[in-house]
Amino acid sequence: MIHTITSDLDSFKALTFAPGLNILLAEKSADATDRQTRNGAGKTSFVELIHFLFGGNAKPDSIFRTDELVASAFEMQIDIGGHVISAARSGSKPSRIRIQGETSHWPIEPALEAKTGDLILSNDNWKFDLGVLMFGLPADPDAQNRFGATFRSLFSYFARRQNSGGFVQPTQQSGQQQNWDQQVAVSYLLGLDSGISQEFQEIRAQEKAMAELRKAAKQGNLGKFYGNAADFRTRLAIAETKARQLQQQLATFNVVPEYAAIEQEASEITRTISAVNDENLIDRELILQLTSSLEDERPPAADNIEKLYSEAGVVLPGTVGRRFDEVAQFHEAIVRNRQAHLSAEIAAAEGRISTRVAERIDLDRRRAQLMGILQSGGALEHYSKLQEEAGRAEANVEGLRQQLEIAERIESTKVQLEIERARLRQALQNDLHERSPIVNEAIVIFEELSQALYEQAGNLTIAATPNGPTFEVKIDSQRSKGITNMQIFCFDLMLAELATRRGIGPGFLIHDSHLFDGVDERQVAKALQLGADHAARVGFQYIVTMNSDALPQDGFRKDFDVQSFVNPTKLTDEIETGGLFGVRFG
Repeated sequence: MIHTITSDLDSFKALTFAPGLNILLAEKSADATDRQTRNGAGKTSFVELIHFLFGGNAKPDSIFRTDELVASAFEMQIDIGGHVISAARSGSKPSRIRIQGETSHWPIEPALEAKTGDLILSNDNWKFDLGVLMFGLPADPDAQNRFGATFRSLFSYFARRQNSGGFVQPTQQSGQQQNWDQQVAVSYLLGLDSGISQEFQEIRAQEKAMAELRKAAKQGNLGKFYGNAADFRTRLAIAETKARQLQQQLATFNVVPEYAAIEQEASEITRTISAVNDENLIDRELILQLTSSLEDERPPAADNIEKLYSEAGVVLPGTVGRRFDEVAQFHEAIVRNRQAHLSAEIAAAEGRISTRVAERIDLDRRRAQLMGILQSGGALEHYSKLQEEAGRAEANVEGLRQQLEIAERIESTKVQLEIERARLRQALQNDLHERSPIVNEAIVIFEELSQALYEQAGNLTIAATPNGPTFEVKIDSQRSKGITNMQIFCFDLMLAELATRRGIGPGFLIHDSHLFDGVDERQVAKALQLGADHAARVGFQYIVTMNSDALPQDGFRKDFDVQSFVNPTKLTDEIETGGLFGVRFG
């Protein structure tokens, strides 16, 4: 329960609240013009002030950090842990909360500030204490799950903010609130096992990570890691075989010293042998030609010479002065000389061939020796290249192993998540069955509240789905803005009642005037009456901010005096001083 809210800002309108229903009105000043509006009187700012005092963010654009308010401290007296304590906060030092009162039972006690003598808590520790003391959250920070319920998430169902989109749907207290946080928070407030909703979100987080991995694997640098396990298994087997073969080659490789020099000598010998063979071929062809010429070298036949000279004597009478036998001897001498020359040439060629054959035998022997050395191993350079190739093969094997591991992890994780999702759905169904009294109580309370507002009752449906628990609220004509707001009203009142019965919650429920926008005056009257009745019966505080002209005058029970619940402090539309803070902004 909130007792008072005050400030060291002189113009601030101090507020005092009583148990049960409290209506904070914004009135129209007597001399107000038609252009003045009560929408800026501070009704919504009151809700923002409540969040500010209960640990809400104070970003640079917060009203509490404006020039008009930044130097001012705001303080509230509230019930926490069975004691009335005071908590103060300012826009100039939003990270520290000044505490007064009994705090010895708090999980984190405030520390004494030597300079001021004040008991101070950091805002984070303040929220932690409030989570433990108001909502029974784990007192051990290490026991809190990353998707567990938080004080700020739970508290916002008891003080919805128009500026944060808190009046869109019943289960969502902020436009930025994600589905999993709604599931966890509503389950926790109803008394269901919120741990199941947390586990559902863990699965969704893993599925999201897996989806991002698959997406990244299909493109960019991770493209080589994408594929199914069967493909990678095949590629890995082939790569491992190649790597083993290269390692075996390295193990049997013999490095030959001066491999390049030996290889060059062997090449030169090969070229020399080729030249020797060419020269022998030339000499053999020469021998054949000389032998043929030698066989053709014979002196002319005697009868041919005699005929020749007889004819010469006829043709050239008196010019032939030699005798026939002298001529024959001369021809025989020429032939002998020619034959001797040819035989000498043949012998010389055959000698050269013999010399070359012997030289070639020696060269062949040396070349065979060199080739044997080369075939027994290889060059160091070749060995180094073989090592590099083996290294690349091993790296490829390791890469494929990682790819196979990723592919197997993705495939097995997908199967495991499907199994886990099915298990959680079964666990959720079991939880709803085991806690059916809690579920039934929530359903009945919502039905009674909606029936008190409309002729046909609405209903609350709680179901177990493959994506976690769903909380669906229905009231006829729900397309109407006013009907939607009344769904939120019934839902919030139901949560406040159940939480108070369980001994958790802040002990109050606050509704901004925006909740009643578009709602028929009769339903507003019934809502205020319901809020007052339930708050008084169950024992929580119901604070409502409204414009005075929106406060119903009719539609109440005869014994219900709505004016008795109106807060004595009034806000007005007077521009300079009428609002909650009594100052004009900007």
